[in-house]
Amino acid sequence: MKYSEIRSVEQKQETAFQRLLRKLKFKYRLVVMNDETYEERYSLKLSQLNLFTALGIVTISLILITTWVIAFTPLKEYIPGYSNDVSMRRTIIQLAEKIDSLEKDASGKKLLLENIRQIIDGGVRRDSIKPRGGEKPQTQATKLNPSSDEAKFRQEVEQQDRYDINERFSTSRLSEISNYYFFTPLKGRLTTVFNPAERHYGLDIVAPRNESVKATLDGTVIFAGWTSESGHVIHIQHANNLVSVYEHNAVLLKKEGQTVKAGEAIAITGNSGELTTAPHLHFELWYDGKPIDPRDFMVF
Repeated sequence: MKYSEIRSVEQKQETAFQRLLRKLKFKYRLVVMNDETYEERYSLKLSQLNLFTALGIVTISLILITTWVIAFTPLKEYIPGYSNDVSMRRTIIQLAEKIDSLEKDASGKKLLLENIRQIIDGGVRRDSIKPRGGEKPQTQATKLNPSSDEAKFRQEVEQQDRYDINERFSTSRLSEISNYYFFTPLKGRLTTVFNPAERHYGLDIVAPRNESVKATLDGTVIFAGWTSESGHVIHIQHANNLVSVYEHNAVLLKKEGQTVKAGEAIAITGNSGELTTAPHLHFELWYDGKPIDPRDFMVF
């Protein structure tokens, strides 16, 4: 049997996969020649399989390099939305507050220096208003002696103020809000409870950092700002003259005038302000201008 006949028989016995694999492994010769002298300058043996493998390696390498550049270099700051996390927003707010404090301090010092300069230059005018007749005005102290009925009434009021402030609420007044569904602002461990006798008009709830603080009822934000004692504070006005207070936050997510829904995130837990030693939320509930115990209306 001739070689050509043997070869044709072997090709017929090959499967489709074997034919494809043989085709991919078939070598091609790439030759670079001089156009004038036809002198061979460079030659390279290639197959389709090698070409696909090389392109795949180059593509994967480019993807890995691009991912590394985006994740570990400052170029990621130019990608919209990549650096919009809680820590970055907290840093930006802290820097803005420091700049505002420095501007106020510089303005106050500038005014102080201007007043001192006017005093040194003699530019401060004396008061031109003089008492009539050149005499100093005389004030006559009047001593009022309360009557026996007035003294008794004062004693009764002082005696009532010595008790808990919540005792002055009638049951009918508190029943107006007892049917409300209060949303617990933060799940955590209570460290300090409601105690008006020690001027602690709320609850301290310990929770990890960067936890969401939620609105307890539907309402409108009436204050969202910074105080030296309570840090980032937000106050929400609810229906029926009810106000909720959230203190020591790291970041505020709402601004004054915005409306919120019950359970909506309004802040992020933190440790801001002077009257705090660890990340927690100080939560207060005020009804008709008086503090009430939040534990009477929700479970923590």
